[in-house]
Amino acid sequence: MNILIAYGTIEGHSRKIAEWISDHVRASGNNSRVIDASALQGKIDVAGHDAVMIIAPVHQRAHPEAVLDFIFAHRDSLNTKPSAFISVSLSAAFDAGQAKASSYVGHLLESAGWQPAATHLAAGALRYDEYDYFKKQIIRHVVLRGRGAADVKGDHDFTNWESLGRFVDDFVEAAKR
Repeated sequence: MNILIAYGTIEGHSRKIAEWISDHVRASGNNSRVIDASALQGKIDVAGHDAVMIIAPVHQRAHPEAVLDFIFAHRDSLNTKPSAFISVSLSAAFDAGQAKASSYVGHLLESAGWQPAATHLAAGALRYDEYDYFKKQIIRHVVLRGRGAADVKGDHDFTNWESLGRFVDDFVEAAKR
């Protein structure tokens, strides 16, 4: 099975997830190709792949424009073959944020007119070492407030890799049918 993995990223964590998924897919005997949606010049041959997975982060309540552009440009192919969407956010890291994270996905799918076979909410990461003082304060006092993680310091990866692996395995199995 040939799987196209397209991603958009802001701080690099969605790229890390896309590459991890590619390695995971290959380890199970399938082929994968990873592309950065923001680096594309024109259309790519989505139809030449058996399945497509798209990974995108949420920043300021929205997914990157490059990912939305990719979905719009390839919507017909995406709606006729097995496809999956993985939304990466800090909201997904906490039980109290699941509804909010899910609403971001619903908004993107409705806006794009895309109906993937499967969706997954993946928890994101913090890159404290890369943030300036003001961004650290916003993360600590707004994003993480009331979530029991306000004392997180340094870089922190909230992604549940085991859960992500099960999602990928289930999607690939279903896509083979």
